Amino acid sequence: MKILVSACLLGINCRYDGRSSLCELPDMPEGSCIIPACPEQLGGLPTPRSASMIKDGSGFDVLDGNAEVISSANQNVTEHFLRGAFETLKIARKLRVDICYLKDKSPSCGLSLLDEETGKTVGPGVTAALLIRENFKVVEIEARAVP
Repeated sequence: MKILVSACLLGINCRYDGRSSLCELPDMPEGSCIIPACPEQLGGLPTPRSASMIKDGSGFDVLDGNAEVISSANQNVTEHFLRGAFETLKIARKLRVDICYLKDKSPSCGLSLLDEETGKTVGPGVTAALLIRENFKVVEIEARAVP
């Protein structure tokens, strides 16, 4: 089985704050191939970087050009998030990934993001939305930051 995993979940310090989100992953069949990916780095963003959030929608809305990703420094980073999502999709397709384990609460990888202004669930992040749209099985992994 080939499993694409948010790199931060594997202990790689690629989160926006320069830390990882190392956690225990679900049991995987013996001989599984783990493929780490950080869409935000693949999109050209540095580590560390300003935290970002999707404004006025979900990752699906970003893909459709109806929402933007804005950093806490008030920079529009939508193009970086889109580039990272499509680069991650290339990896998933090329390596024929069976399942994707993505980090929760991420504007790239999360499945059920919260709108910080309304507190309502708005849907998936940009990469998660693209992978779902392209019929990949996506599982959200709850994780916490690790120094």
